[in-house]
Amino acid sequence: MTMQLQGTVWLTVDGENFGGTGRIALLAQIAACGSITRAAKAAGMSYKAAWDAIDAMNNLAGEPLVERLAGGKGGGGTRLTQRGAQLVANFATIEREHRRFVELLDSQAGGIADDYLLVRRMAMKTSARNQFFGRVTALKAGAVNDEVTLEVAGGHSIVAIVTHESTESLGLQPGAEAFALIKSSMVILVTDDEGAKFSARNRLRGTVARVQPGAVNAEVVLELSGGATLAAIVTNESSQALGLAVGQPVTAIFKASSVILGVPS
Repeated sequence: MTMQLQGTVWLTVDGENFGGTGRIALLAQIAACGSITRAAKAAGMSYKAAWDAIDAMNNLAGEPLVERLAGGKGGGGTRLTQRGAQLVANFATIEREHRRFVELLDSQAGGIADDYLLVRRMAMKTSARNQFFGRVTALKAGAVNDEVTLEVAGGHSIVAIVTHESTESLGLQPGAEAFALIKSSMVILVTDDEGAKFSARNRLRGTVARVQPGAVNAEVVLELSGGATLAAIVTNESSQALGLAVGQPVTAIFKASSVILGVPS
């Protein structure tokens, strides 16, 4: 994704909108054409819209920016007053300096596209407590369901089972960006898994960072390598039986069918 900073200049008078590039362009066309009709056409405005804009600018400026010329050999017309011509010239200077400022800011804003995508992901609302963003590293197609492997922060892999239809509609393929959602109630915690075998495909090891007991259940947050975290909801009884405490090594287990996959919009 290529992203650049852009901006436009807009003037106000005592909090009232005076105008921006469009209205100043109209004034410049009046200076060039000497006619409201031709200036409005050149600026892409109707005759009435042009006069409405001029009236508004005249009122806000406190003095005329545009004046009519009496008829005669030239047939009359419209021209800018000295104040109007000064405004057009000064706006061009302001706009030029503003463009230089934006270009300088853009040149120093490395990674803005990445930050923009991060902010969008952070704004995503979902009931799933665990959200991981990564890339598809493997796709194993089946007759009905597909197995999708996602590599997330810290080099961890998360395996999901989704329908073949979902794979196609989401555009899942190796290299594609995607996010995995896992509800904390779907996560099982194990304190001693040496030699144990489980049918669940996903197994993430970490250490207990927080234990928040509730009336019935406790929320346990694990810190994974690479800085990622994973939350699990277990009963208070299970928490006590496992002796869960901050700093304790724990393995989080969850089934591939419990993982929901999505892609950035």
